[in-house]
Amino acid sequence: MEFREIGKQVSNWGRWGADDRIGTLNHLTPERTAQAARAVRSGRIVNLGLPLSNQGIQVGLGGRVNPIHMMSLTPPDFADRPDRMIVADDALYLPLQSVTQWDGLGHVGYDDQLYNGVPSSSITTGAGSAALSIDQIAERGVAGRGVLLDLARLRGKDRLEAGEVITAADLDAALAAQGCETRPGDILIVRTGWLRCFTKDGDAARYWNGEPGIALDCAPWLHEREIAALASDNWGVEAMPANDSAFEMPVHCVLIRDMGMTLGEVFVLDELAEVCAAEDCWSFFFTAPPLLVKGGVGSPLTPLAIL
Repeated sequence: MEFREIGKQVSNWGRWGADDRIGTLNHLTPERTAQAARAVRSGRIVNLGLPLSNQGIQVGLGGRVNPIHMMSLTPPDFADRPDRMIVADDALYLPLQSVTQWDGLGHVGYDDQLYNGVPSSSITTGAGSAALSIDQIAERGVAGRGVLLDLARLRGKDRLEAGEVITAADLDAALAAQGCETRPGDILIVRTGWLRCFTKDGDAARYWNGEPGIALDCAPWLHEREIAALASDNWGVEAMPANDSAFEMPVHCVLIRDMGMTLGEVFVLDELAEVCAAEDCWSFFFTAPPLLVKGGVGSPLTPLAIL
């Protein structure tokens, strides 16, 4: 089925009103966040983000470069102070989607429209995304029940291969194998193992040369289960190269533009997978607020799983 037809089937346009700007995060109600917080067991915190570093994962594709960190003040600048006080200050330049990050709802669209019928003309060089700015998601917050589905473990692999597809049936199989379930308002996190190309092999170029990921038939699956947000350890959530040769990223288009789903990319999931497997518990409290970037279409993150 052509991706536009699936997009119509799972569309959330108007579901939460004509002016809605947060999409499926509406499923993440205060009551569901509170319930997730009450389920914390030991309080162990696992970081799911890559460090901001000029030795990071970017190779220059699409103009994205690694973060550039600079010191603006260092202790030697205060060598002559009579009170011997010292100060350090710094600055950072980074493309907002150069590390572990959320894709906002202004990031992708098609046919001149973004989520909820917002025109593509609402994004300009000067102001950024006027209607679907990611600061609206930051104001709303992203904190609730996270569920990890470890597809690499399910298939008995160190990592899936580039182009290897994860179907809706595979997501069901992972839930069954792990003995867990999804609930409305969950943040679903899919581990493919693909980030190990960079974290274990040091091969950033290979990481960006295709990826395993979900198939288009996962969109109705996510829609039916009222998943609030989706994240993965790959760079674009869906399998690449895409099966639909006429359109490069159909899953992105359907999830972001039609469903209004915030997508997380380049998540670090190996440690979390080991902890979840050892404890035989695949759900946790998850928090990953984006930066309050007015006009932004993405944001770097330090996502945390709290078990």
